Amino acid sequence: MNWITNYVRPKINSLFSRRELPENLWTKCPECGQMLFHRELAENLQVCTNCQHHMAISPRQRFLRLFDAGAFTEIRVPEPLPDPLGFRDQKRYPERMKAAQKATGEKEAMLVAEGEIGRTPIVAAAQDFAFMGGSMGMFVGNALIAAAERAVKGRRPLIVFTAAGGARMQEGILSLMQMPRTTVAIQMVKEAGLPYIVVLTHPTTGGVTASFAMLGDVQIAEPGALICFAGPRVIEQTIREKLPEGFQRAEYLLDHGMLDRVTHRKDLRDELIVLVRLLMNLPPAVKGDLPAPSAVAPAPPEPPRADAAGAPRRP
Repeated sequence: MNWITNYVRPKINSLFSRRELPENLWTKCPECGQMLFHRELAENLQVCTNCQHHMAISPRQRFLRLFDAGAFTEIRVPEPLPDPLGFRDQKRYPERMKAAQKATGEKEAMLVAEGEIGRTPIVAAAQDFAFMGGSMGMFVGNALIAAAERAVKGRRPLIVFTAAGGARMQEGILSLMQMPRTTVAIQMVKEAGLPYIVVLTHPTTGGVTASFAMLGDVQIAEPGALICFAGPRVIEQTIREKLPEGFQRAEYLLDHGMLDRVTHRKDLRDELIVLVRLLMNLPPAVKGDLPAPSAVAPAPPEPPRADAAGAPRRP
């Protein structure tokens, strides 16, 4: 036993060795470049405290801050065939699914739940852009149908949060068939005389925009959200002209009559409560009597989502 090697050397090494720190304690805002501490960002609903850029938020975290006390019950969605076409590009489709499930901790690209907002029962569905770009496959179609059926059965409003890059190419024509399926599901809700509210988040594109995303009784969008069928670069390459500033962004669509409101994420819950009670012919909620959303400590930082996962950047 040597006191120099057993005590002095470890002590010296501890002074000069670099401490291991988690890599995801800070997030860089893709809009202004500000470095944001993960707890501060989570408390601000994934909105940059410097420039108010709305970053992606997972459906589960969104629901925790939407429903009263963060309490909601997930609605079971029928499972589709796992690989109907035996599709393979660089990887097999099941391998891509497993990677997306591991990265997000979710089974698929849409989460459906029911609960109360402002003491008003609702059904809500939200897409997750981090899960294969929020692409609409058979599961998303089944999820929206399950949400519509539960809304009709319980006489509850249906609120959908969209975030998608379009249909899922690995399911081919079967993914495109979800456009008429979801449209019929929304029509079922409307025929029952129930409100259908859509909140469009960044980005909402492709077949989702061409189906259930633009059929709401009230169309709300988060600030700066890209909302389109074909993206601006595709249009510019097709018509060979420069598009107007902010083309296909939420504010541009609001000015041109395609949206009813553009609402900051921190104000969204209160606005949805007002709209739901108004459309259900209920008396206005008493502000001081409303239950608060989840007040739990913010969850650990999530894996990089929309912007880091390849979402269209702002021009």
